Amino acid sequence: MSYTLEQFAADCHAALKAAPGVPGQSKVVGFVEKALKDKDFVQKHLGNATQEREIIYQDKELGFCICAHSYVGEKQGNPHDHGPTWAIYGQAVGETSMTDWKVVKAPSGDQPGEVVKTDTYVMKPGDAHLYPVGAVHAPYRDAPTKLIRIEGVDTMTVKRTPLKAAS
Repeated sequence: MSYTLEQFAADCHAALKAAPGVPGQSKVVGFVEKALKDKDFVQKHLGNATQEREIIYQDKELGFCICAHSYVGEKQGNPHDHGPTWAIYGQAVGETSMTDWKVVKAPSGDQPGEVVKTDTYVMKPGDAHLYPVGAVHAPYRDAPTKLIRIEGVDTMTVKRTPLKAAS
């Protein structure tokens, strides 16, 4: 039997309610991996997806969102955090080269903060990764990709830290 969006959302809700913060978020990583391994789930929620970002579920009580992402070609993301929230990226189709960054200079006035690279890794189908509050990363995709992303709150509604690579 296929993992449904309703079951996935309920599992995420239960984990986040029982263990707020990183402990619950870490449990959600396992549910993302379970969804990514379910071919029916991936086909139903990402197979025909064409938008770069679409919220497919938003929890009314806790505020987290489950988003479907579809990218058709090359795309380089800039170093970014998720403001006051966290995110989990789950690779469904294709590969994403992810770079983690560390803030070495906080933003000041109208000047963005500065970051330096700390790690680069490739996310392949089935991989999921937690980016806790304050984690800075940048994705690069050189071919079509699809992913599930869980956001602690809708990131389109939060202010993010202005950042740039240190020179």
